[in-house]
Formats: sequence, C-alpha cells, structure tokens
Amino acid sequence: MQSSNSHDATGPQYRTHSTETDRHKSAQRGSKSADEIADAYADVADKLARWRQLDQFFAGRYRRRQFTHARGRVLDVACGTGRNFRSLTSASEVVGIDISEEMLVHARNELGRLDLEGTVQQMDAQALDFPDDSFDTVISSFSTCTFPDPIAALHEMDRVCTPDGEILLLEHRRSDAAPLARFQDWRAESHYEKTGCRLTHDPLSTVEQAGLPVEDVSTAFFGLVTTIDVIPR
Repeated sequence: MQSSNSHDATGPQYRTHSTETDRHKSAQRGSKSADEIADAYADVADKLARWRQLDQFFAGRYRRRQFTHARGRVLDVACGTGRNFRSLTSASEVVGIDISEEMLVHARNELGRLDLEGTVQQMDAQALDFPDDSFDTVISSFSTCTFPDPIAALHEMDRVCTPDGEILLLEHRRSDAAPLARFQDWRAESHYEKTGCRLTHDPLSTVEQAGLPVEDVSTAFFGLVTTIDVIPR
C-alpha cells in the first residue's frame, strides 16, 4: 500500500482522466434520491449478507488496516450489513446508521454475533440525528460513492465528531491501471442506475470540496482502494 502524509490533488492519479469519465460523472450526479438508494439496497441486502466471507477475503484487510485503531464511541456511517464491525476492536461503543432498514437487519445480527456494545439505527447520512461532538471516531466505507450529496454527508460526519477525534474513510475510486479504468468507465452509468454507486468517483476530491483537512491518503489494489484520514474542524 502506498501512503503519504502529503498529497498532490493535481497529480496525475487524482486528475480527471477522460472526457468519457466526466460524462459519466455528470450523468450520475444527483440523479438518485436517498429513498431511491434505500430501495436499491433493500433489494440486495440479503445477497450482500451472504457474501460476508467473500467481502472479508477481498476487503477485510483494508477494513482492518483502516479501522482497527478507531477508538472510543464510534459512529459507522452507512454501515450496511455491518462489515466494519469486526474491525472495531478498540471501540468502547459502536453506533451504526444506514438508510436501508433491510441492511440494518443484518447489521444487528452482526453486532450480536460479535458481542459488541452498540446499536444500529435507520438514518440519512446527510442529516444525522445526533448532537454536535457526539463521537470520538466517525468511520465510513465505500459510501461517498452512493450519497446523493456526499459533501453534505461529510459535513455531518465532521459535525458529530469531537474536535480531537478523527474521521476514517475507506473508499473506491477509478483505477490507476488503464484496463480496469476503461472497464469502470464502460460500466459506470449502468452500474449507477442499478445500484446507485458511482464507480469512477474521486473520494479525495469530494473530501477536499467539503473543505475538510486531509491528514493521510493511501491507495492500494491498482489504485481501486483509497483510505483517507480526515481531521475534524
């Protein structure tokens, strides 16, 4: 995994790669509401839960690397079926929220299996129903690609995180490998229409547009996986 405390958002790995990619982003931006996203994930919640072992094989190492040191009271935004929970070994309490109640059924079961202190709640990430400075750590995985307004969701994560806490993101992005990137470009529009996920989005650019200070950025797996550590304002 490549890691750097300083990053160049204008560098080639973060620039817009093609006019085609811009067109996909434009077509996708804002075209699904939170309710539509919830419906999309309601349809696949059971399937995603059955793929738990497959996810651990492919994404488990990145979840552990990014979230094992999440401390104190931890909020998992867009927690889905609870895939991050087993990595939260330093948390004193886990609170998971998701727009899909069908996903949360599996997240509750995961909390029970792991015997973690915590709860899950149905909630829109863009309007978190928590007071300011409620959590020591806020985490989220593979989610900024689905939020109708990811900047609003990031501002909410920032609002509910204590000033001395941290926001930890695990995201996907357009690959640095040309064949994979071309495949993502080709599938981007149809994938978004089906799942509400933007295959070619740039999570780092989104964080920077939200005005949040970035402490560290790492990429892995041909540039498909990105971890971003954010300092609350």
